[in-house]
Amino acid sequence: MKLSFVKCHGSGNDFPLIDARAIALDDAAWARVARALADRSGDVGGDGLLLLTDSDTENIFGMRMFNPDGSEAETCLNGLRCTARLGFEVTGTAQGQVRLKTSVAQARVVADVAAGVATIETKVGPVSLDPGDVGLTVGDAPFVEAVIPGLPSARRFTAVAMPNPHLVAFVEAVDEGELVGLGDWCESAPALIPTRANVSFVELREADHAPALFVRTYERGVGLTNSCGSAMAASTHAAARTGRIGWGVETRVFNRGGMVRAKADADGVVTIAGNATFEWDGEIEVDPATGVAGPLRIVGRRDGEVAAWEAMLAGL
Repeated sequence: MKLSFVKCHGSGNDFPLIDARAIALDDAAWARVARALADRSGDVGGDGLLLLTDSDTENIFGMRMFNPDGSEAETCLNGLRCTARLGFEVTGTAQGQVRLKTSVAQARVVADVAAGVATIETKVGPVSLDPGDVGLTVGDAPFVEAVIPGLPSARRFTAVAMPNPHLVAFVEAVDEGELVGLGDWCESAPALIPTRANVSFVELREADHAPALFVRTYERGVGLTNSCGSAMAASTHAAARTGRIGWGVETRVFNRGGMVRAKADADGVVTIAGNATFEWDGEIEVDPATGVAGPLRIVGRRDGEVAAWEAMLAGL
């Protein structure tokens, strides 16, 4: 099967993105395609596979996201911006409600965060702090900057469902070894959190004399990643919930991949505005029955967008 796609990224979270509205594959086949295309040792590589899916009576279009291990995520906010951009382009629209795996999100085109950097704003939520929604098998009350019994860490975490599960701890300085160790433990699907979880260490910083966040995340199904949009959203909510930033105050959130503008409202809705950069367009043959991929053919490059993003990063 020949698949056409665009290689894209949101805040450095990179993906092959397929317009799958007219492609009939079952979940197992898409998982095999995701493992083939997202493989970093292959010709494409990525933090997962994004699919633009068809509209329904309530949603202008939908999005699915498969991790590199073939598992399907409830959401991916960096990927959502890229998918929404493609959806808006092919439907000739500029805003609307997008169907996710277990929830919906609002998306719209907004002013560029920097010259030539295509920007999409998304609203998701309300978030849930219910331990069961986060996938924890302990606790009847929310964990807000609290030690989680059974977690092999004495740090205080805020557990947030975006709806995908996040454990967020604020630290003086990120210790990547500690983060990876805890992320690996969660990735093993322990009895405490059998559906696994994303784990983030967050530093409270200052940018342009205003509070800012720096987020480092071990992403479920991915590992240590330079960027995770839902982790930036969860961290923004956790920062407001714990009084580190104000409710409804736009905050710059940084990670290794770049920066987004974010705000958390007291009603649990989180707004993220950030880039949706298209880097190049490709075609590749993939056997959906076996997951075997053929050679990549690049059919177009978006060099102007790549240069605009790099110029923005240089100015941060």
